[in-house]
Amino acid sequence: MKLITTILRLERLPEVKAALFRAGVTGITLSRVSGHGGEREILGQYRGTTVVMEFRDKVKIEMAVSEPFVQPTIDAILSSARTGEVGDGKIFVQPLERVIRIRTGEEDNAALTAINADEVQRAAIEVAAAEVGVM
Repeated sequence: MKLITTILRLERLPEVKAALFRAGVTGITLSRVSGHGGEREILGQYRGTTVVMEFRDKVKIEMAVSEPFVQPTIDAILSSARTGEVGDGKIFVQPLERVIRIRTGEEDNAALTAINADEVQRAAIEVAAAEVGVM
């Protein structure tokens, strides 16, 4: 089991979410964060004064996945979040010692498997197929 945390551009979130659902990852936690990496600083105006805006708005996604989902999750993020520009983000993969589903008391892999994972994955594939058919 791994905890996969990714920091990425806010505007890439819809594509990343769709790619994760197609990969079968249905349990995600989102946070809006600000950060500074290798991107250039932006100069902005605030009340007639030029200010340096050091931090960029980003989104942080955290997912606990079982071993078979680790690489598909990473691949889904890479294929959908990458723009090729500085500031695309990072993926962090950490081991998870134990996971417990509060509602049922299930542990580890049983606690990570969503009840509707197959249904969500099927729906995401249908949506992707419909988008390809429309274009």
